[in-house]
Amino acid sequence: MKKIALSLTILLGALSASNATAFDGDVNAGKEKSATCAACHGPDGNAPINIYPKIAGQHADYIYKQLTEFKLGMTSGGKSGRMDPVMSAMAMPLSDQDMKDLSAYFSSLNMSEGETPKDVVEVGAMLFKAGDAERGIPSCASCHGPRGNGSSLAKFPKISFQHPEYIKAQLEKFRDGSRENDLNGMMKDIAQKLTDKDIEVLSKYLGGLH
Repeated sequence: MKKIALSLTILLGALSASNATAFDGDVNAGKEKSATCAACHGPDGNAPINIYPKIAGQHADYIYKQLTEFKLGMTSGGKSGRMDPVMSAMAMPLSDQDMKDLSAYFSSLNMSEGETPKDVVEVGAMLFKAGDAERGIPSCASCHGPRGNGSSLAKFPKISFQHPEYIKAQLEKFRDGSRENDLNGMMKDIAQKLTDKDIEVLSKYLGGLH
């Protein structure tokens, strides 16, 4: 919980800064460079296959962070950044400007809406909005916002409308330590306290969160 509290303090400091640096990616250039991305993420950034994330409407700063860390994962041999056999290889030939342009383009698109099964609404809403104090689980909304829109400044992703299957896979990776590129290990700490049922409910709940 100390790591989480420290991270939230850092976040509040960032959000209170007078001005954020403008993201200097070029949307039109990004569109021209996006053909390869469409194979997995779809031509409009709404991945047709649910194991791949929707990146349309995602924060440009967050997309850029992930691309740079996928590349770092490959160049460091998995010792730093985020290692993925597909995305790390895809990010390797990208220049810094390529990554900024692609991030700007996909963030300019609209993420398609999803649905939340009725049987997970009550439990999912409680866990997302309030967490579980007895188990030391903070609310997801404290970082990702009440509507799951995240924060560009803090590089917390938009998680509403995301494919439940993808969210489930990422929470499991944070839990088992195979993904470690989160701020101060915050997601890892939280995910380790989540049961399989918690992860299933949250993933389905977020799929249709407005």
